[in-house]
Formats: sequence, structure tokens, C-alpha cells
Amino acid sequence: METNTSSPGARLRSALETERPLQVAGAINAYCAMLAERAGFRALYLSGAGVANASFGLPDLGITTLNDVCEDIRRITQSTSLPLLVDADTGWGGAFMIARTIREMSRAGAAGCHLEDQVQAKRCGHRPGKELVTMAEMSDRIKAAVDARTDAGFVIMARTDAHASEGLQSAIARAQAYVAAGADMIFAEALRTLDEYRQFTKAMGDKVPVLANITEFGKTPLFTVEELGQAGVRLVLYPLSAFRAMSKAAATVYETLRSQGTQQTVTNLMQTRTELYDVLHYHAYEEKLDALFAQQKKNPKP
Repeated sequence: METNTSSPGARLRSALETERPLQVAGAINAYCAMLAERAGFRALYLSGAGVANASFGLPDLGITTLNDVCEDIRRITQSTSLPLLVDADTGWGGAFMIARTIREMSRAGAAGCHLEDQVQAKRCGHRPGKELVTMAEMSDRIKAAVDARTDAGFVIMARTDAHASEGLQSAIARAQAYVAAGADMIFAEALRTLDEYRQFTKAMGDKVPVLANITEFGKTPLFTVEELGQAGVRLVLYPLSAFRAMSKAAATVYETLRSQGTQQTVTNLMQTRTELYDVLHYHAYEEKLDALFAQQKKNPKP
């Protein structure tokens, strides 16, 4: 199996070499993806929690399905050329279902995905009560994923949640086993110190990029990209930063409209019509329509 050098996976791997560490912006929908691209990000992320929370109004407890996630993948990848890393939770089942997950996500345009070592009834990585499958079972998940990909460039990332319940050394041992099973990269969830990241990245070696999940209000402090880079981290993820800000602003606007009967005091929180049109290339669409209609007027159908 060869790597398609123009595939989404190849573009993600290229971005990883271009920017060290690579900042990966969470995008809950196509428009957010466009905003992240305009801000200069080289890679995007679709969070399982983002799909559940934003698209369905549900908690991140493994309630959404593969098809739910793939619909959001398609919408995002059709709006931007940036490579998209996707949260695949536990793969939604056994080996055959994991294989289907890889094929469907690849078909939808994803650059790669991560699978985690929680049990099927998973929880948010920064919540208590997480339970893990055995190292052997998770290794089998990775093997099934690797076997299913049709493009060697598609990234298979293994996420371990072991730090919270088993400690750092167990998390490292699990990650090493997952790499041996074929994982390209490692998602080290809920580490707490830069020294832990240093130990983790050192254990993985130079050939296995490690991702740090810098999510707000969680277990991991909000380390800077420079600090994480010095600790050997290769990918820095901000899964729901924009979504949290959007939601806070939206709540403020709704409350203000109800309490004041006008939006006059909160327009400073809003993107202007001009800014919206600029992102969407609205005027270019209008010009295209005008040109088409002008041509039709010149050459009316008989």
C-alpha cells in the first residue's frame, strides 16, 4: 500500500513537518473551519464532544454514531483544504466496525483519526470514572484500524486515557504497545505537568509524534505552544476553544435580548455583515450569478 502524496493524510503529515509543534484548531462546523484557516492554522480537528454538544445537544458519552460524525466531516472537508483529524472515540464496535470507521472517515475526507482505550461506554477524557480496556484489546483496535486503511498516509492515532487511573508509567507502556501495533501517533490525554510530557515524548522517541490536548477547564494546565514544544510535544490541540467562546457569546446575546428588548449593547460581540460576507466570498458568488444571468439574456433559449 502506497501513500497518496496529495491525500488529506499526506497533507497532515506535511503540516506536522512544516510547523513544530503543529497547532491544531478544533472546528465544530464548516464555517468555523473557514475561520480557523483564515487565522493561519495548518490543521483542523473535529471533536466527538463537539459533534455531540453542538450538532445534537447531547453530552459526550458515546451517544452519537459514525454516520453523525461523518456528516460533519463531509461538511468541513468540503469547505477547506486543511487536513482534518477526527475523534473516532472507541471505533463504535469490534474489529469489523473499526475497519468500517476508518473507511468511512477516509471516504468523507478526513486526514486521520484517533481511537481511545476506554470501554465502549466512554466518558469525556477530563471527567472522573473512566474505565479502560486491556492493553491487548486496545492493540487489537489499532491493528484493525491499520489493516483497514487504503491510503498509508491516513493517520492512525492512539489515545490513551490511562494516566488518570493507572499513572504516567502505565500510560507510557500502553502507548508503546499501541505503536508496536501500528499507531502512527499518540494522544496523551490529561497529563498534568510539562515534566510528564517530557517523559512521555522521550519514551516515544523522535519517530512517534505525541499530541497534547490543551482543553480549557480540564486536568491539563493551559501550557503555551513554546513550553510544549520544548517538552517534545509535536501536536498541540485546542478541541473546543472557539465553541466555548461562541456559546458564551450566544448565551449573552439571548439573555440581553430578553432582558433589554434590544441587541444594541451587545453588537460589539458580533461579527459584522461585511466580515461574514468576506469569509464566505459572498460577492464573488453574486458576481458569478450576475455573469450567468447576463449570458442567458444575450443567448436566450429558443
